[in-house]
Amino acid sequence: MGKYKIEIKKSAVKEIEGLPKKDLQSVLQKIAALAENPRGQGCEKLSGQDKYRVRYGDYRIIYAIEDLLLVVYVVKVGHRRDVYR
Repeated sequence: MGKYKIEIKKSAVKEIEGLPKKDLQSVLQKIAALAENPRGQGCEKLSGQDKYRVRYGDYRIIYAIEDLLLVVYVVKVGHRRDVYR
């Protein structure tokens, strides 16, 4: 399996920029790890959607996987109470 390219939606970039500084680096590392294995440990498929989520503490990273193009699209990043709305 090849390495996936990470593409982050503009709205997700703004959400990442708004994260607390103490969590920012760890969330970025989680996103970077998706390039190696987007369906790794801790990944769960969202019901009723073709999207997945991975968690870091109270934060969730919602993303879609395009296997034919080897691309991971990060759609949303946020606190668990808000991210599914």
